[in-house]
Amino acid sequence: MTGSFKEKLGEGGNGSLFKGKLHSGHHVAVKLLDKSKGNDQDFINEVASIRRIHHANVTKLILFCVERSKQALVYDFMSNGSLDKIIFSEENTNTLGWKKMFDIVLGVARGIDYLHQGCEMQILHFDIKPHNILLDENFIPKVSDFGLAKLYSVDDSFVSLTAARGTIGYIAPELIYKNLGGISYKADVYSFGMLLMEMDIEFGDVSDDEKVMVRKMIITSFWCIQLLPTNRPSMGEVLKMLEIDVELFEMPPKSFYQLPLQTSMEVHSGKNLNDETSSLLETITNDQF
Repeated sequence: MTGSFKEKLGEGGNGSLFKGKLHSGHHVAVKLLDKSKGNDQDFINEVASIRRIHHANVTKLILFCVERSKQALVYDFMSNGSLDKIIFSEENTNTLGWKKMFDIVLGVARGIDYLHQGCEMQILHFDIKPHNILLDENFIPKVSDFGLAKLYSVDDSFVSLTAARGTIGYIAPELIYKNLGGISYKADVYSFGMLLMEMDIEFGDVSDDEKVMVRKMIITSFWCIQLLPTNRPSMGEVLKMLEIDVELFEMPPKSFYQLPLQTSMEVHSGKNLNDETSSLLETITNDQF
């Protein structure tokens, strides 16, 4: 189906992605896992979790293949690539506009909310980031890459992990600093907040309606990246925040920037997140935006 892995789409930490086509003519993306990196558990995690999922904002696993030492996962092909290609390109961001960016944010939030409470099992992703949000031909977002995901009973308020998992810049602080509280779905909420912060807020020339959307995104991101998990909203509450009148928003406390965590925003732009978020919060609090 890949023509001997002829067309490479990209490469990640646990394998490479290739474009393929089924006999029906349907285009697919084939993730070939790198066996040398010991990905048996990643493969099992992804198949076990994603086979339970049926949602418009979560990537669809079509089939999986195992042949001797080779392991492959076959997904629908997403013609607009991953979200990081959009938000780290000023040209692409300007082309899409804030309305479409806001729709993408809503779609991602709905996908994560479904993982947390829409299945018979609670699915914690543990690697929410722009690189793992895929966009179809209509720029509808799909949460993807479940290699680090874990399944838990919906009755589990807190979960156990033997080691921290995730990507630097998006990983929740409680996965590293054990004194901050137990590990739960709030770890994905934190990562979602960091994803929002990555959406490269540029004030520029925007309409009043766009200002409302941007303001909602900023305030919501501040709530999501609160230092203490107990201070963060659930994804269901995040959706309500994004959908209600912005004037009803309650301003979050400033405790989200008290840890010296390096973020990917700093890596990509050289900005200091602490200074930037403090400035944005002061701007919003003083109604300058």
